[in-house]
Amino acid sequence: MSRNTSSESNSRQILLPYFTPLGACAFSISTAIGWGSFVVTCSTYLSQAGILGTVFGLLVGMAVILVINRNLIYMINRHQDAGGLYTYGRKVCGYDVGFLIFWFLLLAYLAVFWANITSLPLFARRFLGTAFQFGYCYTVFGYDVYLGELLLSIGVMALIGLLCTRSRKVPQLLVILMTFIFVGVVVVCSAVALMRHGSSGFSYEPVYLPDKSALRQIIRIAVISPWAFIGFENIAHFSSEFSFPVKKVRGVLISSVLISTLFYILMALLSVTAYPPEYSNWFSYIQDMNNLEGIKALPAFYAANHYLGNAGVNIMMAALLSVVLTSIITNLTALSRLLYALGREHEATAWFGKLNDSHIPANAYLAVMAVSVLIPFLGRTAIGWIVDVTTIGATIIYVFLSFAVYRDAKANRDRIEQTTGLTGVLIMVGFIILLLAPKLMSYEAMASESYLLFAVWSMLGLLLFRSVLQKDQERKYGKSVIVWIMLLSLMLLTTMMWMNRSTSNVTERSMADIDAFYQQHFEEGTYPEEEAEAFLETQSDRIEDAHFRRTYISYGLFILSVLIMFNNFRTARDREEKYQQELTRIKQASSTDALTGVKNKHAYVQWEERINSEIDAGVCAPFAVVLCDVNDLKRINDTMGHKAGDEVIREACMSVCKTFKHSPVFRTGGDEFVVIVMGEDYETRQELADAVTSRSEERIRRGQYAIAIGIADYIPEKHQSLLEVFEPADKAMYVHKRHLKDVWYHPDNY
Repeated sequence: MSRNTSSESNSRQILLPYFTPLGACAFSISTAIGWGSFVVTCSTYLSQAGILGTVFGLLVGMAVILVINRNLIYMINRHQDAGGLYTYGRKVCGYDVGFLIFWFLLLAYLAVFWANITSLPLFARRFLGTAFQFGYCYTVFGYDVYLGELLLSIGVMALIGLLCTRSRKVPQLLVILMTFIFVGVVVVCSAVALMRHGSSGFSYEPVYLPDKSALRQIIRIAVISPWAFIGFENIAHFSSEFSFPVKKVRGVLISSVLISTLFYILMALLSVTAYPPEYSNWFSYIQDMNNLEGIKALPAFYAANHYLGNAGVNIMMAALLSVVLTSIITNLTALSRLLYALGREHEATAWFGKLNDSHIPANAYLAVMAVSVLIPFLGRTAIGWIVDVTTIGATIIYVFLSFAVYRDAKANRDRIEQTTGLTGVLIMVGFIILLLAPKLMSYEAMASESYLLFAVWSMLGLLLFRSVLQKDQERKYGKSVIVWIMLLSLMLLTTMMWMNRSTSNVTERSMADIDAFYQQHFEEGTYPEEEAEAFLETQSDRIEDAHFRRTYISYGLFILSVLIMFNNFRTARDREEKYQQELTRIKQASSTDALTGVKNKHAYVQWEERINSEIDAGVCAPFAVVLCDVNDLKRINDTMGHKAGDEVIREACMSVCKTFKHSPVFRTGGDEFVVIVMGEDYETRQELADAVTSRSEERIRRGQYAIAIGIADYIPEKHQSLLEVFEPADKAMYVHKRHLKDVWYHPDNY
């Protein structure tokens, strides 16, 4: 292949710059804000913290995210590369941490992507009536699945995927435009509602919920702030595609966090500025919103309609649709860059890392869509549980990001970044404790089913890591136990939370049924004792059965995870043993003479270093050096050939080894051998040397080769190194060599 062709081929595998600062900011905002921002703002924030609890909680959460944001900026400036947090964690903390970051990034981005894909039917139900509710298929977890809605979700995903794989700039322009739409609409509607609220007769009371402390409500909102902002960090995946200097990313990310926080606060305030007349206050309205339909089921839409009429509803519809579409585009793009980074580094199939003619990782896009095409068939309820797990997933991601920054900054002696990295770790670990430790919070951070799904995700992570270990020929993974400990611990904690909360839910429902039973008979003025006793027994069995089922499921998950973990450990151990065996074989090969099988000159140098160290330390045991040299080898090679000469060298080596049985023998040259005489051989060294001489003289008489030998003892008071012992032995060997020549020419004299 010519140089030009090779260069062209390599350039095709490079992501080209095209992101503008405005595009990067829009991507960051629209990944953090999705369908949930119009719903969760009420169902989770306002309903559990009140107005001020929500506002102050979001501000505290923003302060925390700004710490994470600083860590992210440091990362992007240090490593401008695709893969974002995964690539940075892998480079700084190793492949095991990189795997964990990848696994939880995948969970978070997929969950949000799936949530927005499945929100399209919800949008249609709210504003288009039954237009897509044709071809009823089945009901799953209380949610009716229709063919029309399946086609809507899959069709929109396919169109967006097609657009993203064909063009780089058009999706960016669309995201910028739609971000301006949904931010602008919410700002306008909120401003109008807040200005007209004073004369509307509506009240902001209660500003805090009466049954919980204000501080607890603020902390509750702050703790789930990673859920609100997850995705703002997605532009790290595109850092190699910035068309602007990387130093500008600071302003981009700070603007993104501030605008996202403002959006959530305005959505919360807008939602409480108006409520239907049948409700006494906004709180009672929001508590009942799940039982309502139409725009009443979306308080922000109801308020926009109240203050702006149909125009308010229409522009809010445009804002909501823009939020959904931008979230689909940005999360799909972030996932494509994550998979591209894995494929490019050969951590997954290289197919992910291939770019098309437009320098777009089209294969990675296709992989995400192929997995996601089945998601609409699960129904919205199940997807809602999956989305819940991003609260924990995002928190874990930010822990690893902050830890990587701390570690990198420490290595570079950057005290400021080291402090922010450690601060981020401590805050996020505290959030994880609050989310997972039972009874620390008097409310549920997630639905009970979400904890079970997170446990399953952790178990799947162990399974995937097992596969990674088995295919890891370069021993990049499994160097620490962090993956096993992390995933198993999360599996245990989330299973425990699921069991605790699901059992509590069953108990609460049973208590409510019991209360209703007694209330009914109290109003009727009757009390059938037998019926009451049977009813109580039924409720007791219901609680007990639920507890046992969940206990067995927990045990099953735990046992399966432990088995997977031990299998992973065995795989890593077997791989390490195989590696050590191979390393030993290589070391032996590098220290062994191929012709004779004794130690080579490299091994002799190592022994020399060791003995010199022992001499310096004054702990060297008595030894002697013996030098052996095969006489007349050149004559044998010239007259009989090198094969015969090699055979003579082997025989001579064997003779030396048989003589000095308890000492290491080294071949240091073509026909030269060195013996470091020690132990039992040292006690009879002169007798052994004389035996070599006698055999050599006898061979000469038979016309065979001879071995010249020289010996010198190590004298501690005289010698400071092995070389000083070697030199007199070498001189003695040359004296003996001349003696053997005399024997050759005058055998009768000996």
